[in-house]
Amino acid sequence: MSKNTEIKKTNAARLLDQQKVSYALVPYEVDEADLSAQHVAEMLGEPIEQVFKTIVLHGDKTGYFVCVVPGESEIDLKLAAKVSGNKNCALLPLKDLLPLTGYVRGGCSPIGMKKHFPTFFHETCTAYPYIFVSAGVRGLQFKIAPQDLLNAARATTAKLIIES
Repeated sequence: MSKNTEIKKTNAARLLDQQKVSYALVPYEVDEADLSAQHVAEMLGEPIEQVFKTIVLHGDKTGYFVCVVPGESEIDLKLAAKVSGNKNCALLPLKDLLPLTGYVRGGCSPIGMKKHFPTFFHETCTAYPYIFVSAGVRGLQFKIAPQDLLNAARATTAKLIIES
């Protein structure tokens, strides 16, 4: 991305602006063959544990909900089900992501989905002065204080990942 390219504000960014939340929009080079958080962290030059990915799930009792976990981690479906008030849950099929959230894979933000869903961040997010999450399009991340993001997303923290 050239330096004089203007960064277009996303709907998620406009929502944060409305809530007077401080953030930075950080562009990165997208690799369509590698949409992983690891690639994003490498492009940003940031530690992978501060680059969080947004995962949409469907629970057997409560319906859709969102989990936001560190980029190198794998979500624990049992823990996710428990914190969301479900007995079981499953990842949202990729084909359903855009119609349900308005976002594509690799550009799904926990802010500004078509409808608000219960949202849970992995508890380690608050250990950092800032974290990165998708700003709503591929190639653009929010750099944001975790507590500000938790408040804006009306989210809570919980243990959500498989410990290695």
